[in-house]
Order: sequence, then structure tokens, then C-alpha cells
Amino acid sequence: MKTGVVLKRVGGFCHVLADGYKYICRLRGRLKLEVDAILPGDRVRINSEQQTVEEILPRRVTLTRPPIANVEQVVIVLSLTEPAPDWLFLDRLLVLVAAAGLDSLICFNKRDLVDEPEGGLYARLGYRTFYTSARTGEGISPLREALAGRISCFAGASGVGKSALLNCIIPGASLKVGAVSQRLQRGRHTTRSVELLPLPEGGLVADTPGFSRLSLNHVEPSDLGHCFPEMAALAESCQFTGCLHHQEPNCAVKEALDRGEVDAGRYRSYLVFLQEIQSYQRQKY
Repeated sequence: MKTGVVLKRVGGFCHVLADGYKYICRLRGRLKLEVDAILPGDRVRINSEQQTVEEILPRRVTLTRPPIANVEQVVIVLSLTEPAPDWLFLDRLLVLVAAAGLDSLICFNKRDLVDEPEGGLYARLGYRTFYTSARTGEGISPLREALAGRISCFAGASGVGKSALLNCIIPGASLKVGAVSQRLQRGRHTTRSVELLPLPEGGLVADTPGFSRLSLNHVEPSDLGHCFPEMAALAESCQFTGCLHHQEPNCAVKEALDRGEVDAGRYRSYLVFLQEIQSYQRQKY
């Protein structure tokens, strides 16, 4: 018996990486009835001689949209131009990743198209940030090093260059790259299914069709602030336990905002998300 990782699932067969080899395994016995429960990233035990999946091991993490298991970190790709950065969308993805208990890496792509890149705020907040160009290769080596030995997936809006970056990181990947509409300034998703790709330095990375579950309805209002590191660091200084940093008096976050120590744009994102979550909960109950 060998232990491996499911790279992709095609019908009743799983492509499994085990001990450096790829096996195409059929599902054995009762697992045939659980085919929809097997995801890329699942750790499985296989019979390498019969090429069968014998057991699915417990998961550490499960994402539903995109459907993938045991991810450790998410690389959020943002274009510096063409299309222009969507900071609210970035903040939303950062909250989603934090709420899932995963690590975030921020990749600002198309560095070759701008003179003075934006996004320095996020590095100052402690997020690991990378500036890359799929065209020139700038920043690819540090990003590749950050992916080594871990299971990662890429996320971001269409047209920001996720597949192009992966083609640089993984020689021979040959992932389809889409063009950006000059009229709409957005691209078309070229990735249709989830597949984990082995990295030369070890580790696995997925080019996913995108995070289609962008709703924050599963996040509690009292937990939202913990997904903003600059607010989480101040929360203990608020007068009230569980302070929502909105209308409460003696709020350390609002006081820091007034002093310019909390970014106003990030705080606006926080309020948008808080109102969205509260509105959902009022409708629910």
C-alpha cells in the first residue's frame, strides 16, 4: 500500500501522485459510491499493483468552491493594470482565506506594465507579497520558492494572469492563457476544472476556476475583525469584548483610524463586509 495525493479526478478514476510516480487508479468497492466525495488534494492509500484507491484519509481542510482538499495556502493574484487593481475584491479574498484558516500570499502581477507599483500597504500589514511579470520573469523565483513543499492554489479575478504565472513557475505546464477585453478591462476564465500540478521543487499547486463562493455569510460579525490583522492587534484595547469597531464607544480601532494608523480604505472594506453579514443575518432570522 502506498500513500499519495489525488491530482485530479476523471469520472471513476483518480490520478494519484505517490512516491514520485503518477498512477491512474480506479475506485475500489464502496468508494465507487463516494466518487463525488473525492477531491483533488485528498490523501489516499492505493494498491499500486492493482492501481486501485483503497482508502481516503481524513482531510485537514475542505474548500467547496473551488472543490479542493488539504490546501495550505492561497496565492491571491492581482493585476497592477489591465485590469486595474480591485482592492475591495482583494480584501474580500483575504477575509475568505483567513476565515478558512489558510495562509495568504499576495501576488501583484504585470509589474512590467507600471512604473510605480501599488500595494505596499499589504506588505506593511504583514502579508507576504510578490511583484511579478509573467512576460519578463521578474519575481518568479521568489514566488516559486514560497510554493515549494506546500499545497497551494491560485485565486483571483479573470485576466490577472494566473495561468500565465503558472506556465512560468512550472516548465511545460502549457496552461491556456486568456486575453483581456480592452472594452471591459476584464478577462475570461480559462481554467474549467481543478487539477493539482506537481512543482519541480516539491509541493503541489492548483490553477482553479476561481473562488465562486465570495459570500461572507458564513463569517460571524464578531469574527470579521480577526480577519483584518491590523484590527485584530487593536481589539484587546477596545472597551467592549466583541467590539464590532463600528458604532461602539471607546473603540481602539476607530481611534487608530482617526490617527491615520488604520488605513481608511481597508476600514471601508471592513464596513462593507460587516453590513453585508449583518444584513444576511437579519434576513435569516
